[in-house]
Amino acid sequence: MAIGYLTAQARTAQDAVPIADVYIQILDDERNIIYEMTTDGNGETQTVPLETLDKSFSQNQYYTGIPYISYSVFAQKAGFNSISVSDIPILDGETAILPIALVPMQERQSIPTQTEIYVGKPAVAMQEARSQEGTVITPYAERVLRQVVIPNPITVHMGAPSAYATNVQVPFTDYIKNVASSEIYPTWPDAALRANIYAIITFALNRVYTEWYRNKGYNFDITNNTAYDQYFVYGRPIYDSISKIVDEIFNEYVRRSGQNAPYFTSFCNGTTATCQGLSQWGTVSLANRRLTPLQILRSYYPNDIEIAETNTITGIVSSYPGTALRMGSTGLDVQTIQTYLNRIRRNYPAIPAITDNAGVFGDSTRAAVSAFQRIFNLTSDGIVGKATWYKISSIYTAVARLGELDSEGNTLGIGTVPPSATLRQGSRGQDVITLQYLLNVIGEYYPGIPRITQDGIFGSGTRQAVIAFQNQMRLSPDGIVGARTWNALYDTYLGIGENSPSPGTGTFSYTVKSGDTLWQLARRFGTTVNAIMNLNGLTSDFLNVGQVLQIPGRA
Repeated sequence: MAIGYLTAQARTAQDAVPIADVYIQILDDERNIIYEMTTDGNGETQTVPLETLDKSFSQNQYYTGIPYISYSVFAQKAGFNSISVSDIPILDGETAILPIALVPMQERQSIPTQTEIYVGKPAVAMQEARSQEGTVITPYAERVLRQVVIPNPITVHMGAPSAYATNVQVPFTDYIKNVASSEIYPTWPDAALRANIYAIITFALNRVYTEWYRNKGYNFDITNNTAYDQYFVYGRPIYDSISKIVDEIFNEYVRRSGQNAPYFTSFCNGTTATCQGLSQWGTVSLANRRLTPLQILRSYYPNDIEIAETNTITGIVSSYPGTALRMGSTGLDVQTIQTYLNRIRRNYPAIPAITDNAGVFGDSTRAAVSAFQRIFNLTSDGIVGKATWYKISSIYTAVARLGELDSEGNTLGIGTVPPSATLRQGSRGQDVITLQYLLNVIGEYYPGIPRITQDGIFGSGTRQAVIAFQNQMRLSPDGIVGARTWNALYDTYLGIGENSPSPGTGTFSYTVKSGDTLWQLARRFGTTVNAIMNLNGLTSDFLNVGQVLQIPGRA
């Protein structure tokens, strides 16, 4: 019997906050518990071996059975809604990395709900035909965008374009890893994997570049429906072999010579469905004949296609400098990475402190980089190449954004009592800023709620975010913020403050200032509301200006 592997990672707020002590069960297809474990301070479990079938079955296009053994995972933690992920394919020699994105319970929620995620077989094993509708851009085609941009995050509609379904926002690299893990088998030869991943990246960038859906009036970039786009299963595991390739090439795409635009890289499985584009199973045969990824792609697309690169990535603080940083490197880029890692370390204490001089890449910087790489499934070589640079920048952006939201909440003085005003599109003022702030905080934990500008103007973007929130809470999605929506917003916001873990250790004194709430103090200083209340003998969340509190956390 062959062996595959599974590990789980419980994190929230776009990986900014690890969740420790999550109880995890791994079950077989008869619902027998195979493993029981809990996550550590980084939100990780150990990697466990699981029986499966030999990889040769998943490399043979003529095999008609299921070429793997499936397992299920159940995850729960007090204060959070639970997650059940079923029918997870475990393949020979491959490590499946399962994200456990637990959502904090609402303040007045007494019983956790359970999210059900079904993974199942990859799209390459499905019978459905795929649409080949898209934009093949010619030198004379009208172009919507001036340059090829990596959308970070990318907005995915979880259904057919016109279907009533949620949108989720995910980092672009996570989207590509998910799609590749959902489309093909990770046991395929490296060249076949790369050719398919190039096609997946380019297909998505073509949709973004041509604004294929947004030009039709939709508020998303791409769907997860294989009749229109490529397969995406929110919450599914990704495979380590696929993850490492995506980290290396996520900003590279296919284009025609002399053009900048991403080519429309249509594809199908090549067995039950054929098309004019790439054959997924055909890439395996070509890779076994030792063709390179580009040669494989040119077997299906025009001979003048080439691999191009874009470094225009939205949502990234600073772009990769172009040269890897390593022991002995010096300068501002090294100092930037040191600053980012020292901030990330507050959330991920397994990353050691950097004691090197600012801008000098010494032993402690290398140790911090290696620890970060291990935590986030990168090659742990202590070198900051493109993949590591962008991952550090992405996590830093997430943790810094939480800090900024905490600071904004302190300034706004959110409190615990919702405003009484009814808000709708066209409303303006302080209550609208409060609304926008609440939606942005909640959106860090609920991926279906888009980020919006906190400008005090209730425009179409705010209305879309309100509707997304109302859909999440099973409220009437009318885009109007009345009493029920206000109460749900505050229940969700306060539930995040009470249940979501925060970084920090130690105890110090703090004098309460005007507008301070327990939730804001907990988030700002890296602790929980209950911890502050217990330490100070509080029985309510009412605070007096000038009151001195003992804070269990680190400023």
